[in-house]
Amino acid sequence: MSTTARLNYFQLANKSFQHLLALSNGLNRELLGHRLVDLVLLRVSQVNGCGFCIDMHWADLLKLDVKPRHVNAVAGWREAPFFTERERAALAWAELVNDIPYSDPDDAAFAQLREHFSDTEIAELGFVIAVIRSWNMLNVSFRNPIPQDA
Repeated sequence: MSTTARLNYFQLANKSFQHLLALSNGLNRELLGHRLVDLVLLRVSQVNGCGFCIDMHWADLLKLDVKPRHVNAVAGWREAPFFTERERAALAWAELVNDIPYSDPDDAAFAQLREHFSDTEIAELGFVIAVIRSWNMLNVSFRNPIPQDA
């Protein structure tokens, strides 16, 4: 696959880009926790194969002083001992929601999520998942390249 950008979507659709950026910047990281939000952003990006977002959110987790070993284990979070039950519930829910329409976030999965999150937190988590899926779709489809220098 070519890594050459197809088009500069953030310049060509700048108004829409700015609105999506505002949504990203408006995520309630304080309510959910910065680490949890960035874990979800990284995991959904891994599932969707968005190299640009993987690169960004891996670095963001390191800035939060998350150990590199723990960041590296996000792709295998089910087997890794580094994640809390709350983080595991968020990661499982994010994978289910990200996989719509091929999966069904059924009542049992939602009940598991509710064991760890309030309704307000679940709503905020939904926006975290929605915004990263949007970025992933844009970056992958338009082949937004990973910056060489970070």
